[in-house]
Amino acid sequence: MWWQDAVIYQIYPRSFQDSGGDGVGDLEGIVSRLDHVAGLGAAAVWISPVYVSPNADFGYDVADYTAVDPAYGTLEDLDRLIEAAHARGLKLLLDFVPCHTSIEHPWFRQRPEFYVWADEPPNNWLASFGGTAWQLDPSTGRYYLHSFFPEQADLDWRNPDVQAAMTDAMRFWTRRGVDGFRLDALDRLLKDPELRDDPAETDAPVLPLQPEYGRLRHVHSRNAPDIGTALRAIREAVGDALLVGEVFVATADLAPYLEALDVAFAFEPMLANTDVARLRSAIAAAIDTEKLGWVLSNHDFSRFATRFGENARAAALLFMSLPGPLFMLQGDEIGMVDGPGAHPPLDRTGRDPFRHPMQWDSTPLGGFTTGPPWLPLVDPQDRNVADQEQDPDSELSLYKRLIGLRRQLAGIPRFLDSPDNTLVLERGDHLVAVNFGSQPLTLERPGGLLAEARPGDGADTLELPAHGGWIAGP
Repeated sequence: MWWQDAVIYQIYPRSFQDSGGDGVGDLEGIVSRLDHVAGLGAAAVWISPVYVSPNADFGYDVADYTAVDPAYGTLEDLDRLIEAAHARGLKLLLDFVPCHTSIEHPWFRQRPEFYVWADEPPNNWLASFGGTAWQLDPSTGRYYLHSFFPEQADLDWRNPDVQAAMTDAMRFWTRRGVDGFRLDALDRLLKDPELRDDPAETDAPVLPLQPEYGRLRHVHSRNAPDIGTALRAIREAVGDALLVGEVFVATADLAPYLEALDVAFAFEPMLANTDVARLRSAIAAAIDTEKLGWVLSNHDFSRFATRFGENARAAALLFMSLPGPLFMLQGDEIGMVDGPGAHPPLDRTGRDPFRHPMQWDSTPLGGFTTGPPWLPLVDPQDRNVADQEQDPDSELSLYKRLIGLRRQLAGIPRFLDSPDNTLVLERGDHLVAVNFGSQPLTLERPGGLLAEARPGDGADTLELPAHGGWIAGP
């Protein structure tokens, strides 16, 4: 399987490369920067939505699943992107949004039976971003279900016609050469057919939730026990194309999804951050579960370098040493951090700081555009690709070394006992050690040094430096 131990590089199209000077990234811009992705050693690119959309949720509110939004280019431009990626040995994954459509999708008026409706709100279900999950439609006087923004109406996947229409759209893309899909918000795909109330939550959430949403235990409004029926329909439609699931549930609840998916995101390790005990247990549980993919950053969460701070290089070394596919967001490789966002915010849930444009060079606009960017550049003078390509000790150089090393590591990972604030992992004949603490520790480094989180981290064979780490082996 090509994706085993592969690095998959997420491109957020609005922020990757603008080829036309309008301040918004586009498909032609992505093509122009593919050599950078290939040069990292990545195996694939995952493209966030470029479908026609009114952008209430920046492309995750789809108005046409088989057309490209003119802001990004044309269908022919996407064909050229697929061809250009393949010419460089890169696979190409599209983001696919199966749970909901934009209320501006023609189906919302022409095929109302595709959605979940009620004459009055039938239950206490909440939307992830806050408030009731039921929205009054003034045109009909009825209420429709939305798990996210009111502009995103939930599809009824229990309707066979919905399954047929959505899987037809996926086949449209596989016929054009797409190699797989990242499937958005899969835990919302099927709900309780009886629309029963969610009970009150009595335990602390395993994963972070919006406070109001976290008041309920969402046993009926998502994560239905028969989710496999919908996922099998998707699997049958796409054959052996890669299916990556965004399933925002605890690792222990992923089993029904993994029967049809190739990979699901490992959210618990991603969001453990520098809590070493939590991180260790979350990684161990994900390894035991199998078929999980490690995530550094994505467009919905604070960036890797911000979350890990001075431990970011050591944390990258740790995650890169783990078996299975790894997903990174554009800019992780140069240590991009959260930015100031927009004022007033463009995203209603506060995610602008994670989506600032890619920084290609040290000029004020970072080589991203020649016009006013849709979000400002953060710090291109301090962090950019051009400068880091010339520096053997840069984050970019570290990422290249770690990506190159991944396929050399073999064996089932096993955590060893180690001092507080450290993680020491054995993989066959190799040892991975990181120290998130502020003091160096004594730890013998066996064998030769294969990678260091920072220059000099492995200089002393008996020391594990503060905020440092190394991979060693024969």
